[in-house]
Amino acid sequence: MANRRGHGHGFTPAPSDSPHPAESGHRIEPVIPSPLPPPVTSSPKTLDVVGIGNAIVDVLVQADDAFLSDHGLSKGSMALVDEQQADRLYASVGPGLETSGGSAANTLAGIAQLGGRAGFIGRVRNDQLGAIFAHDIRSAGARFDTPAAESGPSTARCLILVTPDAQRTMCTYLGASVGLDPADLDLDLVRQAEVLYLEGYLWDSEEAKRAFLAAAEVVRASGGQVALSLSDGFCVDRHRASFQELVDGHVDVLFANESEICSLYEADSFEAAADQVRGRCRVAALTRSELGSVVLSGEETFVIPPYRLGALVDTTGAGDLYAAGFLYGYTRGESLERCGRLGSLCAGQVVTQLGPRPQASLPDLVATHLG
Repeated sequence: MANRRGHGHGFTPAPSDSPHPAESGHRIEPVIPSPLPPPVTSSPKTLDVVGIGNAIVDVLVQADDAFLSDHGLSKGSMALVDEQQADRLYASVGPGLETSGGSAANTLAGIAQLGGRAGFIGRVRNDQLGAIFAHDIRSAGARFDTPAAESGPSTARCLILVTPDAQRTMCTYLGASVGLDPADLDLDLVRQAEVLYLEGYLWDSEEAKRAFLAAAEVVRASGGQVALSLSDGFCVDRHRASFQELVDGHVDVLFANESEICSLYEADSFEAAADQVRGRCRVAALTRSELGSVVLSGEETFVIPPYRLGALVDTTGAGDLYAAGFLYGYTRGESLERCGRLGSLCAGQVVTQLGPRPQASLPDLVATHLG
């Protein structure tokens, strides 16, 4: 496919948010204020994408459906566990593959491997897993400068149970990552971003919510855009009203899979959910597993086919790598159709291996399949 330039999604200043939480019953939900006027000027950009998310080390283990049933786990879900629960689960499984993960971190690592300029903000502890995480994301080519916490919970880890049908069920101990707050933000790094990429999992922590909104305000005041991944259908269920408000004019690029977008609007079908989200943000990139993806922008619709590059091994990181390919193209002004194809190609590669960080050369893959 020829390399075509974009249509109507260049980097124009967008309105900004402000991080002021308000109390509602026994839950603290952030109030997302009305957009502010766009800034007059934009600062120079030295990074394509800066991501904020949970800094997690993944442990991938192959398991069967009986193991999930015995431990009361819902296949394909992400469950939050405390440190004791995490230790019990780890003791019940066999040896696994240890690799740095975290949804946004996987995306930024993919962007860096493609040749993009990437930065990541997330909190680790000064422990062995924290050192592994920092080493891995820097080795991938992403900038990571967040200081490690000197005390408190250990670095986050996620037990990913991969069943024979390649579905992954995640049990996540968030540890140090939930301590991320506005004081951890490197605002100079945020200002340098063309796009700020945020994962929906951040909404599970009050401190991270405030960091999320503070960073979004800064990047928009600097002339950048905000991208959001809904992360998980159960996460959407927990925070539906807040996510709907975010999407309505406060997010430029939305990433969601079919179950997440249907959950967001409580729709009975993908088509109904797509109709609901159309026009609420600049771009919505909606993935549909073996059906590929659909990219919506205004009245335009692009149906993107999947890439089948080998046997399906593990779907961990498929959505993260789709976002990586898409945003890599987006920050280069590519057409939305080509952005979708880049995302689909990267996702098609990562599902042929165990783990969320591509083991094949993504630039070579793009050269072979997209030219």
